[in-house]
Amino acid sequence: MTQNDDWADRTEQTVLDAAVARAPALGWNARLVREACEACGLSRGDEELLLPNGARDLAALLSRRHDARALEALGVVDAKSLKIRERIARAVSDRMEAGAADLEATRRCAAFLALPTNADLGLKLAWESADHLWRWAGDETTDWNHYSKRTILSGILIPALTMRWFDGRAPAEAFVARRIENVMAFEKWKAGKDFEAPFRRVSDALSRMRYGAKDQPVS
Repeated sequence: MTQNDDWADRTEQTVLDAAVARAPALGWNARLVREACEACGLSRGDEELLLPNGARDLAALLSRRHDARALEALGVVDAKSLKIRERIARAVSDRMEAGAADLEATRRCAAFLALPTNADLGLKLAWESADHLWRWAGDETTDWNHYSKRTILSGILIPALTMRWFDGRAPAEAFVARRIENVMAFEKWKAGKDFEAPFRRVSDALSRMRYGAKDQPVS
């Protein structure tokens, strides 16, 4: 890491601290970025260098801080001692509580990410969180399951986090439990199905059309 990288990392966290303290009053916007930077003695040039995308960059910093906080809490848990549904429930719960520690600022940030212009960032950050949580849970898949697992968990995280911020812990935990149960039921049903069979039949048919039927054994 270069000296400039080290300065950027340290300063980002200092600005984020200032932003978290001011967000309840200011909201999550360009004004918040400027006042947080001013509080840290940064010029507009420094601000543009550090946070070129303004409040979007600040939102990413907050989400990643909460990811790191959740992983720190999960670090004392032996994931292998839990069933997979218990691992995911615990991981999502710790991620929710990591954000709840900055509740008012997190609410403002969530409202910012809910804007149509920021939906892409919200999805990206949810995917990052899902990836961290699945890796803690022990997932090492590299095939299409790698992506499907993170897509499904992202679909649980986004509404769960929103419920935690605005409705409280109990409704959010209940929602997560229901959704995990639904996913596990679907996975159990899917396990008994051969979804590749239609594709194999099409492939076999195309192969016969191109190369002809295999020779039948002589009786």
